[in-house]
Amino acid sequence: MHPAPAAAAALQGLGAHYDATGSAIGFRVYSARATRIEVYLYKSPSGAQEQAGLPLTVDPATRVWSVTVPVATLQSQYGITGTVYYGYRAWGPNWPYNASWTKGSSAGFVGDVDAAGNRFNPNKLLIDPYARELSHDPRTASQNSDTVYASGPSYRTLDSGPAAPKGIVLPDSAAATGSKPTRALKDDIVYEVHVRGMTANDPSVPAAERGTYKGAARKAAELAGLGVTAVEFLPVQETQNDADDADPTSTTGDNYWGYSTLDYFAPDRRYASDRSPGGPTREFQDMVKAYHDAGIKVFTDVVYNHTGEGGPWNPGDKNTYSVLSFRGLDNPEYYELTADLQGPVDNTGVGGNYNTYSPVAQQLILDSLAYWKDTLGVDGFRFDLAPVLGNTCRTGCFRYSRTDPGTALNRIAAAMRARPAAGGTGTDWIAEPWALGDGSYQVGNFPAGWSEWNDTFRDTLRRDQNAMGIEDVTPGQLATRLAGSSDLYQDDGRAPFNSVNFMVAHDGFTLADLYTCNTQNNTQPWPYGPSDGGSDHNLSWDQGGNAADQRKAARNGFALLMLSAGTPMMTGGDETLRSIRCNNNPYNLDSSANWLGHSPTADQSTFRTYAQRLITFRKAHPALRPAAFYSAADNNGNGLGQLDWFTPAGSAPDGAYWSSPNNHALALRLDGTELGDPSSAVYVGYNGWSGDVDFTLPSPGAGKQWYRVTDTSTWAEGPDQVASPGSEALVGGAGTVYRVHGRATLLLIAK
Repeated sequence: MHPAPAAAAALQGLGAHYDATGSAIGFRVYSARATRIEVYLYKSPSGAQEQAGLPLTVDPATRVWSVTVPVATLQSQYGITGTVYYGYRAWGPNWPYNASWTKGSSAGFVGDVDAAGNRFNPNKLLIDPYARELSHDPRTASQNSDTVYASGPSYRTLDSGPAAPKGIVLPDSAAATGSKPTRALKDDIVYEVHVRGMTANDPSVPAAERGTYKGAARKAAELAGLGVTAVEFLPVQETQNDADDADPTSTTGDNYWGYSTLDYFAPDRRYASDRSPGGPTREFQDMVKAYHDAGIKVFTDVVYNHTGEGGPWNPGDKNTYSVLSFRGLDNPEYYELTADLQGPVDNTGVGGNYNTYSPVAQQLILDSLAYWKDTLGVDGFRFDLAPVLGNTCRTGCFRYSRTDPGTALNRIAAAMRARPAAGGTGTDWIAEPWALGDGSYQVGNFPAGWSEWNDTFRDTLRRDQNAMGIEDVTPGQLATRLAGSSDLYQDDGRAPFNSVNFMVAHDGFTLADLYTCNTQNNTQPWPYGPSDGGSDHNLSWDQGGNAADQRKAARNGFALLMLSAGTPMMTGGDETLRSIRCNNNPYNLDSSANWLGHSPTADQSTFRTYAQRLITFRKAHPALRPAAFYSAADNNGNGLGQLDWFTPAGSAPDGAYWSSPNNHALALRLDGTELGDPSSAVYVGYNGWSGDVDFTLPSPGAGKQWYRVTDTSTWAEGPDQVASPGSEALVGGAGTVYRVHGRATLLLIAK
């Protein structure tokens, strides 16, 4: 195995690039095991034969294959006068080159896979892993089949050239993406949303722009008005979705979410209103600029744990696989294989692990991230099934390490520094800290510089709200989550903001459905289904079917999210109680039911005002957004971000109270004097019981009294449920008794 720095140096400039004068194109691709590679050049993206097939020359020291073609030659000799489309064909030990080979023949064939795990097949035109854009997807409305890309006895001689996606040679982009926000992650409000679903159903967006980057750009001001500071888009790297419109009401084979990447550099062309060569890139950059101009960061969800090539077509069949790109260039380098090298190690559930401990595969990740960060303007990344990037196995196992400097996780953080805790230049790195299989659940165990989706926060609060009497939650457990999950992040030197807190995400119920559904209903007909999969353990509850209680529960969930230490993440549509009628895995629904709605009911508009004002409150009170874990008070009652806990009676909880799952009411007083909090003190009282509970209030501070910001109880429901600054209602001083109704949250400030 080459050391990582050597790999980085050897792989400089991979892909297809014009030279500095624009007079020639250089093609460079890596393969350690190929014995011959040719680049095929096309003047149209599909349905036609190549204009030329040119052999590449290999550098034996670096195993980089290359050829340079003058533009004049492309024009005069090959008749390519416009956009250059291209792909590779590769030969290797399992299919060595034979001079008699022609497209669609078996000349030279030895086996679909050999003992070393090679899967070369020259009948398959391969996507360049470094292509900046793709012409189309493998399956389209007119060519909606994978068989032409497959190996195995039934398909190995099918020539994929005319149908296959081609790389597009683009000039280097210098488009402006605006000034990147330097805000600390602790101060962010993250809004997770699908770029297509954001506007596909929005009548305020021109029809041609709905569901596109251009349409999403139009929503920047609206999100800024809501209080969002970081928009996190579900995957926007090229994935298989061109065939989705062949039958809009069919979910067969669809992957609306996009967690199956075909090309780690190319912005998905389906989300561009301009799909001409270079159009998706320009439009994505323009969208980023629109968000940056509004002061909003742009995060993207990235999937470096597996690829769109997938795994074996049939159980027990080692021969039949899709050969689209990585697999046909260097299967053992790009994928982690079983010990016998005949199949994949799979911690993803969708085809097998990307070989993240290979320096070559790692370098592609680093180069891709740098391109999205520097050229396309992205501010941060959320990594799907991120423990796979901490794997230290190249074959036959899964073994996660937080400390190994050779993992992809640590190389990423070393190459591109994380944003400092106080803000500034840097990148926000966010992990989904679980995958599949033993050793892959790693919540709280990521390296320095990494933040994590905290499902322990999610599940603790869900259990407390929705599973009283069924699942135990102690006040101590609840307090730990509200205070930033020090048990997960403090021991390794990380901070509360490294906990990305969430009640719901794209993967599971919406906020509304969490409190209106007892179980998932994924088999319902279009447009709400059918969808397969989905967790059976949702910790959801329909609140007895009472609509007012359902809205109250949603208010509680949102309030606890916004009043907790950590980085809060909401999902697109949470602010208007979007529902998808209990489908908790709508990954395949490119439908009006799964797109955001833009005609809210009166109740939905009321909830949006509630959400917007709570976000504003969080942003106005730095004590809620600590850069370090809250400290205890000294003998004079002082402390940096001092946090005190109370029972409803107003006393400090003792050990018995903290540890008893029979206690469902808890209050906190947060002194933010030294953090510049304008009110200096905030009080939160949470009543998880079904009945009313009286809370005796602690001191609001010398010369001050408590004022009500919100009470989530049904009696207060309305557009002013969260008081505007200056209109808070006087409650009283120390010793005042306030009755909090069942399953409600009280928020006070001292003035």
